[in-house]
Amino acid sequence: MAYTNIDDPSAHFQVETYTGAGANTSVTFSGNSDLKPDWLWLKNRSAGYAHAAFDSNRNLGSAVNAPFLEPNDTSTENSNQNWWNSTNNGINTDGFQFGSVSEHNLNNLGSEYVAWAWKANGGTTSTNNDGTITSTVQANTDAGFSIITYTGTGSAGTIGHGLGVTPDIIIFKRRNGTNNWDFQFKGELRLTLNLTDAQATNVLCTFTSTTTDLGSTATAEKNANTGTYVAYAFAEKQGYSKFGKYVGNGNANGPFVYTGFKPAFVMIKDTGAAGNWFITDHKRNTFNLVDDWVVANGSGAETNYLNASSVDYLSNGFKLRTTYSEANTSGRTYIYMAFAENPFTTSTGVPCTAR
Repeated sequence: MAYTNIDDPSAHFQVETYTGAGANTSVTFSGNSDLKPDWLWLKNRSAGYAHAAFDSNRNLGSAVNAPFLEPNDTSTENSNQNWWNSTNNGINTDGFQFGSVSEHNLNNLGSEYVAWAWKANGGTTSTNNDGTITSTVQANTDAGFSIITYTGTGSAGTIGHGLGVTPDIIIFKRRNGTNNWDFQFKGELRLTLNLTDAQATNVLCTFTSTTTDLGSTATAEKNANTGTYVAYAFAEKQGYSKFGKYVGNGNANGPFVYTGFKPAFVMIKDTGAAGNWFITDHKRNTFNLVDDWVVANGSGAETNYLNASSVDYLSNGFKLRTTYSEANTSGRTYIYMAFAENPFTTSTGVPCTAR
């Protein structure tokens, strides 16, 4: 059996950095040239502006004013300007292009940005009736990723996710309400992406290979009556993605976390105490130490946490190189969400080289 079915992770996920031009900024992915982004998450690295997340269930690639949500806060969808270039509504098969609007969150003149892009199904959705609540789904089953939109009922219910396997993570956001981003991890714990809060054990979701329930209580974060929602579901794929836990040791020679690939993206969160959601990637630091962090729960500019919150990206995982409490307190449990640059070994047995 092959080690992985995904020899080229960049066909499904890519990281790119770019400099805002103030108008008509064009970004071309440097990896696989056939990644048309379906979930596009952007962050201004230079200054303290909100994150911006678009997806093709919500008109990314179909409208010049496709709405974005802000992962660091509770805001409703923002669609008040024509962000995207009118050619292909700004979305190309290998990148994206903004229109004439100069926007701090997206393409302010001279600002530095990072973009994280996932491929689902090229914007082609289908109606899913696996749950008690009808959902609209586009799924990339090869990479274990789907985008789900639905309207809440205010009563306990389930929605289909389209992955065909049990997800590990589902992230929910209400689009027409100022509610938190609900982050569900393996049916074990619940966190809030836009907050520093420790884990909660209430209103956990149960995942199956076809559906997820929305919790025993109809919370506004997932299922208010007439609430409109988007959810992002992820299932691990060997050599491409890994969603797990590690226990800190409080030492600068920190724990090694095996992923089975050289990471392109790692997000870390302390589960037991208040702390930030730290995001690193292989494009903002092209060699070790990886120490340029942005936080998912904050609007602040990128920060260099040299000798405070640094990691090494290795050929088969990552290693903590810090005693910083929010990433490596002795005995404390952290979750992580990681995607690959290269698998440790390809389907034909070719090994990955280290950085």
